[in-house]
Amino acid sequence: MEHFYLSLLLFFVSFITISIFFLFYRHLSHFRGANLPPGRFGLPFIGETLEFLTTGWKGHPEKFFYDRMTKYSAAIFKTSILAEPTAVFCGAAGNKFLFSNENKLVTAWWPDSINKVFPSSLQTSSQVEAKKMRQLLPNFLKPEALQRYVGIMDEIARRHFEMGWENKAEVEVFPLAKRFTFWLACRLFVSVEDPDHVAKFADPFNLIASGIFSIPIDLPGTPLNKAKHASNFIRKELAAIIRQRKVDLANGSASPTQDILSHMLLSADEDGKHMNELDISDKILGLLIGGHDTASAACTFIVKYLAELPHVYDGVYQEQMEIARSKAPGELLNWDDLQKMKYSWNVACEVLRLAPPLQGAFREALTDFMFNGFSIPKGWKLYWSAHSTHRSPEYFPEPDKFDPSRFDGKGPAPYTFIPFGGGPRMCPGKEYARLEILVFMHNLVKRFRWEKVLKDEKIVVNPMPMPAKGLPVRLYPHKA
Repeated sequence: MEHFYLSLLLFFVSFITISIFFLFYRHLSHFRGANLPPGRFGLPFIGETLEFLTTGWKGHPEKFFYDRMTKYSAAIFKTSILAEPTAVFCGAAGNKFLFSNENKLVTAWWPDSINKVFPSSLQTSSQVEAKKMRQLLPNFLKPEALQRYVGIMDEIARRHFEMGWENKAEVEVFPLAKRFTFWLACRLFVSVEDPDHVAKFADPFNLIASGIFSIPIDLPGTPLNKAKHASNFIRKELAAIIRQRKVDLANGSASPTQDILSHMLLSADEDGKHMNELDISDKILGLLIGGHDTASAACTFIVKYLAELPHVYDGVYQEQMEIARSKAPGELLNWDDLQKMKYSWNVACEVLRLAPPLQGAFREALTDFMFNGFSIPKGWKLYWSAHSTHRSPEYFPEPDKFDPSRFDGKGPAPYTFIPFGGGPRMCPGKEYARLEILVFMHNLVKRFRWEKVLKDEKIVVNPMPMPAKGLPVRLYPHKA
């Protein structure tokens, strides 16, 4: 009997050893190929992931890219991120290639953590789910459709500033900006506008946003595990909203065009099938995250730069007050008002250039192809970085200088300014983001001047840029 147990133990150890060997061999096989781009893969499995993440945590995400562009190639280099062999495409030519070959040579790719947080994507794939979303959204997010929501945005902004900013000597900008953009997303996507109901969602959504792009370790206490639990909580809340909306649509007490939720419930695919509740809740979940996280970062950095650059603040203030003086007492902003905010939008664009909320994104090679003389194997992950052009003197002279005039006329050269991506996968929410940012700027500058409390506050990127202490500012209300 002892020999039997000893043999069983030896068999088990051998099985584990062989399994690890084949797993490691299979892992290495993805990294091999002839005529690959220059660069290094780093450590086995880990690769250069920690360097990729820590440069952001230290507030200098561009360093990871520029160090390698200088050492290896300004056009493309290889690395390993999230245990995947990765080619990083740099410059306008690299951006154009990736954006123009969407669903031809490349397709969108997300880490496994996305599928763990959004379980409906496991039924097909995150790519298929994203394609469905891109078919659904344009009708709701195109400029003609968004025009009717400008007044709602302004009304919520007024309430937000009355509740969170007015009669305060100091505020922390980042959490307040998140509160505003999340309130707006809740109202326009699912018609939830009661501040207490919105607040109930806020903390779980912050956990989800932190976890979906974290290191994919699903153990108790890790960001990914917290994100999974938070998404389950939100999904149950959304399920109740969805069920009630179905009833309201059936009896006519809800409008088919009042928000994205109604649009999703009434939309059918080419076979006449409607989405199930899990699909809808996952998609609303994703929209609520995407619809407020990036915009809140942009709004926060607008406040930062306007505090640091009084002459830029003055230009924005003059433009916004001219619009404010043209309105009757209590009259809300409209579409035409926002079209007049040209200088303000140039300022916002320069903020997006220097502090892009979307640092970059992954693609996957659908087939073997060549770029810039190098071979890219099928299955490799590809990454574009906004910093490779945004901070480049080749495309933006004196790149560290804040200069809104860069966006006058035709603006920057194609594929150099990419805070919303580009090509077929240009962010469908770009116009929505423009509206909420401008409405925020209007309501802010007509009420206050401000100064930073911390002169040299550290900026961290995880995965979006944010002030380490939330950007506390001292408010100076304008005299009536």
